[in-house]
Amino acid sequence: MPTQAMLTDPMQVLAVLLGFLGVLFWMNSHEQYGRIFRFVPLLVFAYFVPTLLSNFGIIPLQSELYSFTKIYLLPASLLLLTLSVDIPAIMKLGRNAVVLFLGATATIVVGGPIALLLCKGLIPADMMDQSWRGLSALAGSWIGGGANMIALQEHAGANSSIMAVIIVVDVTVANVWMAVLLWFAGREKEMDAVIYADRASLDEVRENVANYEAEVARPTDLGSLLMICALGIGGAVVATWLATVLPPIGQFIKGFTWVVVLVSILGLALSFTKMRRLEGAGASKVGSVFLYLLVTTIGAKAEFSQILQPENIGLVAVGAVWMSIHAFLMLGLRRWLKAPIFFVAVGSQANIGGAASAPIVASAFHSALAPVGVLLAVAGYLLGTFAGIACSFLLEIASGIQLF
Repeated sequence: MPTQAMLTDPMQVLAVLLGFLGVLFWMNSHEQYGRIFRFVPLLVFAYFVPTLLSNFGIIPLQSELYSFTKIYLLPASLLLLTLSVDIPAIMKLGRNAVVLFLGATATIVVGGPIALLLCKGLIPADMMDQSWRGLSALAGSWIGGGANMIALQEHAGANSSIMAVIIVVDVTVANVWMAVLLWFAGREKEMDAVIYADRASLDEVRENVANYEAEVARPTDLGSLLMICALGIGGAVVATWLATVLPPIGQFIKGFTWVVVLVSILGLALSFTKMRRLEGAGASKVGSVFLYLLVTTIGAKAEFSQILQPENIGLVAVGAVWMSIHAFLMLGLRRWLKAPIFFVAVGSQANIGGAASAPIVASAFHSALAPVGVLLAVAGYLLGTFAGIACSFLLEIASGIQLF
């Protein structure tokens, strides 16, 4: 793999990613090329093509642009996507959202020890003690986020060497699973029809949004576009500044989590004002532009070549089996509840991906559902350490059991 990308300047990288998205959406509107997206959702291409570009040395694996999109464009997109949200309809989503979110947490807790038992033969004996400790940190990440990973690393006593491998496992397996969830978004109606899922609450949210968009739709004008950009970027800047002065709530509501919470609250507050009518001029469309650019940068950061390193294969196998157990149990729970696949996707990603990616997965189903991803992701931060400690205890036990 090349050590230096062909294009390294952030503006060059931005031009490539925006140009790629432009071509992608042109293909989507084309009569013949658009058929491709009936089989593989557009968002999956937006995610994985930049991965190929970065892993083959066209664009870099690390860039200031990638940090900028997360720090400013993600909050801006969340604000604009929640600007016209229908709060009463969101609240009616009800039981399935909560049950499948908690189910995602529980399946991660039990899946880790089972995966470690099944894959122990792939991990050298002299690495086993640090392996269960590192996997404990991974449990914290997959239930909450980065802050929870650090907390569980300290709790379990994982050293820096094992954490370097765990981060590879985290990025590799979580990115592949996110791509699967995005694929689900393009197949939701067919998947829901198979189990006769009750889609009434989801369809009500979508119908209300569609009706409102039709009601307020108008030709976009320069003043409205400037106001939309000012609200999105301005809100992100103010929230980022406030996050530096607000005190933390516990160990987890701090830093970037504060930013996500603040812009979501601001967007929801504005949805009760006349600003909500900016949706007619394209507020959610601008928010979606920011969100799609964020998706491309997340994909570009995935360094999949690391999974081929001999010292990583055993723990990558544990991570892959762990995620497979989580997926199997979640799909089984969904079938029992007869719940829409949306609740599996957003409940899982709220745990595994946190506030940076749960809204992306939710928005893949519909932009009006982005706040559901935000709310559940914040809940994941609160559960991450406590559930992670339980998983760590089970991982320690599993590390001492010999199946064969």
